[in-house]
Amino acid sequence: MKRLLLLLPSTSYRAADFLIAAERLGVAVVVGSNERQALESVVPGKTITLDFADLKGAAEKVVDFAKDHPIDAVVSADEESIVLAATISEALSLPHNPVSATAAAKDKHRLREVLTAASLPTPPFQLFSTDDPPEVLSQKVFYPCVLKPTFLSASRGVIRANHPDEFVAAFYWLSRILKEPEVKRLGGDAAKQILVEDFIPGKEVALEGLLREGHLSALALFDKPDPLDGPFFEETIYVTPSRLPPSMQEAITECTGRAAAALGLKEGPIHAELRVNERGPWIIELAARSIGGICSRALRFGVGLTLEEIILRHALGMPIESLERERPAAGVMMIPIPASGTLLNYQGVEEAKKVPGIVDVKITIHRKQKVIPLPEGRRYLGFIFARAPQAEQVEAALRDAHRKLKFEIVPFK
Repeated sequence: MKRLLLLLPSTSYRAADFLIAAERLGVAVVVGSNERQALESVVPGKTITLDFADLKGAAEKVVDFAKDHPIDAVVSADEESIVLAATISEALSLPHNPVSATAAAKDKHRLREVLTAASLPTPPFQLFSTDDPPEVLSQKVFYPCVLKPTFLSASRGVIRANHPDEFVAAFYWLSRILKEPEVKRLGGDAAKQILVEDFIPGKEVALEGLLREGHLSALALFDKPDPLDGPFFEETIYVTPSRLPPSMQEAITECTGRAAAALGLKEGPIHAELRVNERGPWIIELAARSIGGICSRALRFGVGLTLEEIILRHALGMPIESLERERPAAGVMMIPIPASGTLLNYQGVEEAKKVPGIVDVKITIHRKQKVIPLPEGRRYLGFIFARAPQAEQVEAALRDAHRKLKFEIVPFK
């Protein structure tokens, strides 16, 4: 039986979907987590605790572990552990992306440098320190612009500024976010940096793809029908197939493939965010991972394969009969958090599930938990999934279901 090392941050949404995929494939799983698991000492060989920030130390620990429990592939479930997955794979002489390539994709500033050097369409940018005086910097940038951390995901800390006063306010706000203990732990020295980019107008799309020996196969292209013009960039609805003209869809895939090649990525899943306007597609983000949260549940391939099964089959060298997405249109809505506070109660889930086309509604934040919206927060209230013959029907179903949900949030005292 093949054995997989699955790197799962303690905050991951993805554990269940990857573990179910592994079970369906008959694959043994070792869970590598950044927090000690309760059964680690009771059931040896099933879990291993790793410091995701200590790449060398974690890789050495896995190499030692693999002497008694051979590993056939390493897969990262989330952004936090993608560089570690490449580092461990390199240490075990397993197929992998170059460590430098995964690190560049994760670092938004390095990503911009690589794409610009390759003459790929990407926003002009400048990198500043949180110690720099924003009142001075505000006179050196073009407007509108976007301020963002170099290492966070899910639009956390991303703020648009239209003029100098907004720039100064956004700079101080983002600086406060970067000083939060959990954020400083994730970013290290990068928590002292702020990336400022020109705002690129246009429609936004997301491409889900799989790289095999450097060749990109597009798995799904999602439209994002809600405008993402700021001041924050909270994503809500994803719908596939895209309603863009076929020629533009081809241009998006081609641009994404060139970006992956410029970074040096060769194997595994990628998730790309692009803006599309009269000048064509622009690369905004490109990550060496699959789509976040539980959004992947909107996708099925071939005869019912999940995205996680595709990823594991590729990593383990198992055959993949088809990468063609199932024909019905599909979509997911990430339920936004409307205000900061404590989630006291919610209603309407069963009514939302009865909307024609709705497949499931998952509320992922429990009652009495704190909720914080963007740009400071990093979670959603939950997810709504829909399928229908046409993309327009999927979008309408998601909006209708969302209207039936009611959330009672009590402000912080």
